[in-house]
Amino acid sequence: MSNEPRKQGGSRATQKEATGKAVLEAARAEFESVGFEAANLRAIAARAGVSAGTVLHHYGDKRELLHAALFDDLEETLRSAVAGLGTGSLETQLSELTRTVFRYYQRRPKLSRTLLKESLFADEPWARKFNAQVHGVHGAIVRLTEEASARGELRPGVDGAVFAVAYFSFFYFALISWVQGAHDSPVTLVERLVHQHLEGLRPGEKPPRRRKP
Repeated sequence: MSNEPRKQGGSRATQKEATGKAVLEAARAEFESVGFEAANLRAIAARAGVSAGTVLHHYGDKRELLHAALFDDLEETLRSAVAGLGTGSLETQLSELTRTVFRYYQRRPKLSRTLLKESLFADEPWARKFNAQVHGVHGAIVRLTEEASARGELRPGVDGAVFAVAYFSFFYFALISWVQGAHDSPVTLVERLVHQHLEGLRPGEKPPRRRKP
């Protein structure tokens, strides 16, 4: 049970949800400020205005709190990014997706390195949850690619699933380069890679001939 006093008004479930959100936001701020290893639950609790016991009650330990903080924030970002793509060309839609998601990473650059590591190599059940996020965006890109092909932007029969994988390869290459300090304009890099790839999928472009084994 939480040892925080219950405030007047609002149901217990509503108050629990509000406390959980406050703890997650405090955790993100603390992890960004001092890094995951140096962060401690007491400091996070102080930021959230609750006791350390309340943090443990909601999230168990520091790593579980890290995963919850990263997953929750990224889930909302990806959902909003996919929902706000609009009706432009495929290239325009993907540019908007790239910019929206990178704004999320650039808002907390120190935490981005941790997010990249944890989302790619998390243990269960978080690995499954992070993978579900990727699959959701992958499915959205497949749909956008098929719609672009139907509009005549791309050749008929372009494999949307393969194109979506290509997009992710561009995105993660740029993201890794950015967090390592090797590239200071990751969005531009992704846009150039996507543009070059799409040029080979336009109507009238002949696909490369496969070499005989």
